[in-house]
Amino acid sequence: MNEWFAAFEPFEKVYWSIALIASGIFIVLMILTFVGGEFDDTSDVDGDIDGDTGIEFQFLSFKNLVGFFTIFGWSGIACLNEGLSKPITIVISIICGLLMMTIMASIFYYLGKLNSSGTLKLKNARNQIGEVYLTIGANRSRIGKVHINIQGGMRELEALTDDTTNLHQGDIITVTEITGTGILIVTKHTA
Repeated sequence: MNEWFAAFEPFEKVYWSIALIASGIFIVLMILTFVGGEFDDTSDVDGDIDGDTGIEFQFLSFKNLVGFFTIFGWSGIACLNEGLSKPITIVISIICGLLMMTIMASIFYYLGKLNSSGTLKLKNARNQIGEVYLTIGANRSRIGKVHINIQGGMRELEALTDDTTNLHQGDIITVTEITGTGILIVTKHTA
């Protein structure tokens, strides 16, 4: 191994060193990603402060720098093997590294946009059909509870009715409106 490495001139040794070290770190990061290991990206200090707004476009991060140096090293080696001059090799390897950083930052940005907020929007309950869980008093006399499917999940929510009779457990209801305090106004469902 030493003889192989010693055969290179210093310029090539720099590229080989960068490529091998960055590739080793890249492989470790990939393994940690797939086995569930976490690596805190310390370059994003404001990430916890900004709140839950998704991932911003982060061009300069540790993972992106590892990607830059990995592609920088290997593209430089490829250029040198093709016999290109040193200045052209440096320019091409920098462009390839920056392109890799841009691609990685874009991937992380768009993956972060796939997140759903998980916030329940009660307006989505309007006109939905559900079932009474706890008796609801007639003419808004007593708050009860209903089970209703909203945003892909079954929810238990408080409800009132304008009907003249109580709605009992197991009655099928339809949501007609939502109060300002988030209580559903329901009526007995007619088929």
